[in-house]
Amino acid sequence: MEEKSNKSHILVLPIPVQGHINPMVQFSKRLASKGVNKVTLVTIYSISKNMPKESGLINIESIPHDDESPPQNIDPMLEWFHLLVSKNLTKIVEKLSDPEYPVKVLVFDSMATWAIDLAHQLGLKGAAFFTQSCSLSAIYYHMDLETTKVSLDGSDVSLPSLPLLAKEDLPSIIYDTDLYPTLRGLIFSQNINFKKADWLFFNTFNALEKEVVDWIRPRYPIKTIGPTIPSMYLDKRLKDDKEYGLSLFKPNSETCMKWLDSKEIGSVVYVSFGSLASLDEQQMEELALGLIMSKCYFLWVVRATEENKLPEEFMSKLSEKGLMVNWCPQLDVLAHRAIGCFFTHSGWNSTLEALSLGVPMVTMPQWSDQPTNAKFISDVWQTGVRVKVGENGVVNRDEIASSIREVMEEEKGIMLKENAMKWKKLAKEAVDEGGSSDKNIEEFLSNL
Repeated sequence: MEEKSNKSHILVLPIPVQGHINPMVQFSKRLASKGVNKVTLVTIYSISKNMPKESGLINIESIPHDDESPPQNIDPMLEWFHLLVSKNLTKIVEKLSDPEYPVKVLVFDSMATWAIDLAHQLGLKGAAFFTQSCSLSAIYYHMDLETTKVSLDGSDVSLPSLPLLAKEDLPSIIYDTDLYPTLRGLIFSQNINFKKADWLFFNTFNALEKEVVDWIRPRYPIKTIGPTIPSMYLDKRLKDDKEYGLSLFKPNSETCMKWLDSKEIGSVVYVSFGSLASLDEQQMEELALGLIMSKCYFLWVVRATEENKLPEEFMSKLSEKGLMVNWCPQLDVLAHRAIGCFFTHSGWNSTLEALSLGVPMVTMPQWSDQPTNAKFISDVWQTGVRVKVGENGVVNRDEIASSIREVMEEEKGIMLKENAMKWKKLAKEAVDEGGSSDKNIEEFLSNL
C-alpha cells in the first residue's frame, strides 16, 4: 500500500521524566512511520544530550537551559519546566516552521495543561497525551476538586463505567492532600484538557478499558493509541524499533540475560519498582527476606542509591537464588522465557509492558496511580495478585513469599498466566495493521 504524503510537522512535548518521555517517543515513532513528514520531540537539553541525535524516524529539538540543571524534587521541577517552555516555545516553533512542512500540532504531556493555551496562541492544534490509564483519568474527572459530589469519608466509591473502588484502590493523591501540592494541582488540572484540547490520546487500547473508553468517547475527542511498547515486542512492523529512546540508568544487560539463560522456563521472579519509587528500610528488609522465603529464583533491580537499605543476612544468602542489579533492560527481561512473574509497583508503563508480554504480576503499589492499576490487574484483567499491607503500613515477608508462591506454584497462577496471554494477543492486535490503536492514529493524521 502506498503511503500518501501528509506534509505537516508535529511537535511532541513530554514532561522531563523517563516514564513520560518513553511512551511519547514511541508514539512519535508510530506517527513518523505513517509518512507524516516530520515529527520532532521537544525536550530539555539535559535529557536530549542522553538521546541519539536522530532517533531513527524522529528529530530531537533541545530547549536550552544554560548551566542550571533541573530541580531534583518533582514539584519545583514541574514549575521550572513550565517557565522554561513558556519562554522558549514561540522561538522553537518559528525555528522549526518552514513553508513545506508547517508546524500544525503540539502533542503535549497531559500533565502540562498550560501547554494547550500556548499551542492555541501560536495557531496550532493541541493534543493532550495521557501517560496513564483511561480509568485513572476518569477517576480524576469525576472526583475533580472543584465540582465533585463524592464524599471522601473512606467508604467505597461508585463512579460511572468503573468498578466499585475501595479507599486503597484510589490514586493516593486523592487522600494525600499535602504531599506534592504542585503535582496534585496539575493532576487535577488535566481535566482542563477535556474541555480545551483538540484530541485526547491515551496510552492504552480499546479492549483493555472498553467500559471507560465507551463512556468518554461520545463526550470527548478520545483516541486510544497504545500500548506504546517498541514495535519489535508487538507487531514487529517498525523494524528498528527495539527499545525506548531513553534510559537514564545504565542497564547491566549482559549479566541479566546470561543469568536468565541458565534458568528453566517460568522459574524466575523479576522484581522492579521503576525509576522513581523508593522503599523505606523496613519495607526493603521485608521484601528481601520474603524473596528468600519464597524459595524461587529472583532477579531484583535495586538502584545504587537504595542498596544501603538491604539487611546483611539477605546479602549473605543472595547468591543461592538471586541476582541483584542496579538496572536492567526490562523489556528483554519480561520477554525472556525464564520469567514466571513480575513483582512490581504497578506503574502504568510497567503494567502495560507486563500485559503486552504476557507476564503475570504480584503488585505492591506505592503511590499515585499505582493502587488503581493494581486493582485492575487483580480484579478486572485478572493477571495478578496484590499483596496485603499490614496495619503498620508495611507488607511483611510472609505475605510477600505467599503471594509469589500463589502466582508461581498454585492453581491460581495457571489462570493468571492464561489471562496474561490473552491480553498479550489483544495488545498486539490493537497496534497491528487495522487494529483499534492503528486506526486511531491513521484517523488523526488524515484529519490534519
